[in-house]
Amino acid sequence: MAQVRPLSPELSLQAQEELGEISGKIESDLLALKEWIGKQAHLTARTNDQFLIAFLRGCKYSLAKAKEKIDMYYTIRTAIPEFFVDRDPQNKKLLEILRMGLSLPLPIPVPENGSRILLVKQGAYDPSKVSVVDVLKVSYMITDMMIWEDDNCTVAGQTILVDLQGLSFGHLTQVTPTLLKKMTSSIQEAYPIRQKGMHFINPMPGFESLFKIFHGFLSEKIKKRTFVHGSLEDLHKHIPKNLLPAEYGGEAGPVQNIIDDWTKQLLARRDWFLEDVRFKSDEKRRVGKAKNADILMQGSFRTLDFD
Repeated sequence: MAQVRPLSPELSLQAQEELGEISGKIESDLLALKEWIGKQAHLTARTNDQFLIAFLRGCKYSLAKAKEKIDMYYTIRTAIPEFFVDRDPQNKKLLEILRMGLSLPLPIPVPENGSRILLVKQGAYDPSKVSVVDVLKVSYMITDMMIWEDDNCTVAGQTILVDLQGLSFGHLTQVTPTLLKKMTSSIQEAYPIRQKGMHFINPMPGFESLFKIFHGFLSEKIKKRTFVHGSLEDLHKHIPKNLLPAEYGGEAGPVQNIIDDWTKQLLARRDWFLEDVRFKSDEKRRVGKAKNADILMQGSFRTLDFD
């Protein structure tokens, strides 16, 4: 029997209709992934059912795509170590970033499609004191927890709300082309989370020019699901108030409550993060051409496609 959390009736139906999940095949699909992992000499990978089913769901039960995604998930941990080593939640620097609430999954999913809303506060830190690499490290820690714990995210996907309040030239200069490529490789190619849409709020002067560049990397599908909101009133036309924190004119309580909750969650899972460093790829043992950071970044500027 597969050791997987039972889905709510709504998510179960969605998994069947959108992802092709068949309850009678879950165990055999998980076994196929485990057998494949066991034959990959270069991979030291988790084989927990709850972890592996996130990749099956994120790849709509294509075993070939799930294998590719799992391989990349662990390959980036070797190729881009700055995002994935020294991830102790009790580390003072990381804990300070966590308590800034720069990347926050909101508690109430979108009713229409079940997706989890991820609030990203892009400019809510001092770039002269905080490294964007550490900001991304904490963000990936939260994303790893979502893969394990959040059925709405793994089944229904993710809607991103980017708050640009406070974004400055100092923030932008931290995001070099190399870093942008690494971010693309990490999120787009390695994590089994389907993106449902993107909303920007509080754009600073001149954002239009930057947005045109970013917009060019999006597929036609997601271009239709990407919005820039000049006011909270406009945002509420797309994301209802009852889903948003009070700071965004919403009714879901203050942001600080969400920050406190996620801080407790990551601290409670400290052992998981301390153990996680041993799961990775050993490229010296890979059959065929090794994958290093340069190879991972090749082609990363292709059009970004959301589900």
